[in-house]
Amino acid sequence: MLYELRIYHMNPGKMKVIQDRFRDHVIQLFMNHGMKVTQFWEDLDESNNRLYYVVEHPNMEMRNLNYDRFRNDPEWIEVKRISELEGPLINKQESIFMKNVAFFENK
Repeated sequence: MLYELRIYHMNPGKMKVIQDRFRDHVIQLFMNHGMKVTQFWEDLDESNNRLYYVVEHPNMEMRNLNYDRFRNDPEWIEVKRISELEGPLINKQESIFMKNVAFFENK
């Protein structure tokens, strides 16, 4: 299993908008395209203005294919357009790719 930690550095005043977008649209769209969000956080220090989440993928090839499908989904394109009428929500996005280690079993 491949775990992708995505970090969004938000533009000022956009945290609630992106959280609403995920809650109302994106999580379901991800599921429609074979991606499972397992964790969501916002930075404890609000001045950092960062959102974090983990997406599970079977492997990198499927991750790339699923994201391509997601990015080209007409529903996503419209949700993004509407939610960004007053400007982009994200200033910078990072992805960190992780895998389980053999010695640790999460119980």
